[in-house]
Amino acid sequence: MKNLSFILTLVLLVSACNSSDRKIVQNFNTKSQDFSEGKDIYNDFCIQCHMANGKGVPKVFPPLAKSDYLKNYRIESIKAIKYGLSGEITVNGEKYNTAMASQGLTNKEIAAVMNYITNSWGNKNTSLITEEEVSKVER
Repeated sequence: MKNLSFILTLVLLVSACNSSDRKIVQNFNTKSQDFSEGKDIYNDFCIQCHMANGKGVPKVFPPLAKSDYLKNYRIESIKAIKYGLSGEITVNGEKYNTAMASQGLTNKEIAAVMNYITNSWGNKNTSLITEEEVSKVER
């Protein structure tokens, strides 16, 4: 019976790995991750508006700290960095309507900075954002 369970588990795992509609995310332990590349990118491109503490500027630039938007709108957050953002959004119950220019980052850099900000200042993301996931985000 143990062998049958093992074989069935193995078959299910192999089938899942070959599934064409699997998500392009990787679960990981945030404590063992090095987000220094993302932090460097944040300090070069994002800190001017979103501040060193990720709290942004009230009524002008939305917070990234403890951000419900980052948690609930993963693709839109990636899209904002990749292509820019205009129009009203609501973050933590507050409305923001300031344009954000495209940052001109590579897919790898976007993944790195997203992983940094989604695991800083009270945010916790247990699904690693990959370069492949970012590459599939379109306007």
